[in-house]
Amino acid sequence: MRRKRRAQRERHESSTGRWTRPALVWVGITIGLAMTARPCQGFSQSVPSFGASKRSLPSASALQQAATTAAFDVPLSTTVDPPLTATSTSSPSKVGVLLLNLGGPETGEDVEGFLYNLFADPDIIRLPAPLAPLQSLIATFISKRRAPKSRAAYDSIGGGSPILQYSNAQAQGMTESIKKRYGLDVTAYVGMRYWKPYTEEALEQIRADGVNALVILPLYPQFSISTSGSSLRVLQEEFAKHSEWYGPGKLAHTVVPSWYDRPGYVSAMSNLIRSELDSFTPQELKEGGQKRHVLFSAHGVPQSYIEAGDPYQSQIIDCVEKIKKTLPGDAEGVEIHLSYQSRVGPIEWLRPYTDDVLPSLGESGVKNLVVVPISFVSEHIETLEEIDIEYRELAEESGITNWRRCPALNTDVAFIDDMADMVMEALAEPAQSVTEACVANNCGDSGGALIDEQMLGISATGVGGVGAEGNLLTKQEQVLKESERMNGRIAMLGVGGTLLVELLSGNSVMHL
Repeated sequence: MRRKRRAQRERHESSTGRWTRPALVWVGITIGLAMTARPCQGFSQSVPSFGASKRSLPSASALQQAATTAAFDVPLSTTVDPPLTATSTSSPSKVGVLLLNLGGPETGEDVEGFLYNLFADPDIIRLPAPLAPLQSLIATFISKRRAPKSRAAYDSIGGGSPILQYSNAQAQGMTESIKKRYGLDVTAYVGMRYWKPYTEEALEQIRADGVNALVILPLYPQFSISTSGSSLRVLQEEFAKHSEWYGPGKLAHTVVPSWYDRPGYVSAMSNLIRSELDSFTPQELKEGGQKRHVLFSAHGVPQSYIEAGDPYQSQIIDCVEKIKKTLPGDAEGVEIHLSYQSRVGPIEWLRPYTDDVLPSLGESGVKNLVVVPISFVSEHIETLEEIDIEYRELAEESGITNWRRCPALNTDVAFIDDMADMVMEALAEPAQSVTEACVANNCGDSGGALIDEQMLGISATGVGGVGAEGNLLTKQEQVLKESERMNGRIAMLGVGGTLLVELLSGNSVMHL
């Protein structure tokens, strides 16, 4: 039976093309952006650095005062300048929150356009300069050929991605929590990287609404060049093109680059996991020898990311450790594991792979398993198709009989309230600009070009102590090491070669 089901899986893979399956969004990003670890570049308005110290939440009255005056008020540069305010002192501040996410097709009709946006982006498929004019043509070819297979994957989860619905619900819940608990009116906006509403559209609405104090909150707990970094780069480009709208004195902004270590987030995750652990019946516990296992499955990234300084892996490990401390331990028969899913291409990704760990757990006699999607805060194709369908089937084939999957945070009340607290704290603390967030997380120029901190108005007081004890990273530290750049280029050659073979043969050779 297991052999028959494995053959069915292989036939399904060859007919649907694994390259456009659960990792659809991440595949596009990692092909171009991850392999070369292309850092962010561009312009940021003159805003001061973000305070990195951890402290308790200020009082509600203090936070309201900070928010309504847009008190991003530490010095702007090495010279003594006036405090940064969102607008003139005679105008009231209007506070907005921009939630950043990757996006996804809502219907089958959206799939081809979504794929085109992925492959038309030079951060996804980086062509040699002589071939750059063909980017659009190649994107059209790939998206048309892949659309039917991709639609099949989305059909298996209802016909489209629910990521926008969840993002909008999270935005609404967050603003209601801020109003109820802090008495502050805040307008939330959702900006998607590769589908509607695009980040650029969200910025247009922010400008039309007269927002002049903006908190930028990527919906990724852990920072990666491929997720938060990619979204922040779009903002940098827009700020550079339209400094008359988003520059100093027009729109004060601050970024929350990562938040995996917040006690509120950790507690919300812990509560969901405990609920699944408590769901095993006495018979299931007996079958599993009174043992329960928790597998944190994080989205993978290529190893070259980490070698280029991406903090993602270390943040994932730290995040899991923090949640682990809140869960039952070995004495209660609970064992914790970590793996990475959604790998793609002929290169090395973060290990261990989820589809290797599941058979290994089965071979060791594991019967009771809770799988936790640790790097996702809402349901989408990686949770609903890859985990719920593919990995569950693999687990059952491997002898893991009692499967549980921890839901994503979605609109969990504790999580939504923590998002609200996060926004209020960001308003009360010194600001961190888009560029500072990129520099602090090793998201710099791939070609070795340096960020001109004077032009960007970056505060010499640093990026919250990250990397240089309160000072901006030195120019040498901002440039990727030559070996790291070469590593990324070699990886890109592998991906490019694979792409070429696939385009010429019409067969998918990618493996997640």
